[in-house]
Amino acid sequence: MPRGLKDEEGRVIEVGDQVETKYRGGKRQGEVEAVIENEQDAKEQGPDLGVKITNPPKVVFKDQHGHRVSHNPGTLSHVDPETDLKE
Repeated sequence: MPRGLKDEEGRVIEVGDQVETKYRGGKRQGEVEAVIENEQDAKEQGPDLGVKITNPPKVVFKDQHGHRVSHNPGTLSHVDPETDLKE
């Protein structure tokens, strides 16, 4: 079985991808810094990321305000750069 967490559209999320999620009436958007798939990943990478990881799997990214956040992969979607440029 191939490794990899998938977003709400079924696309695999990897480090460096641009993702967004709806959050409190707005959106959080940023570049993926880490993909935490299990408890072992959380123990190894968690302290270096600066966010507390509970109940993996989680995707960690820095949002547009500079806050490092973690979200469940199923709540995220990939950002299409071409669509964002046409605003």
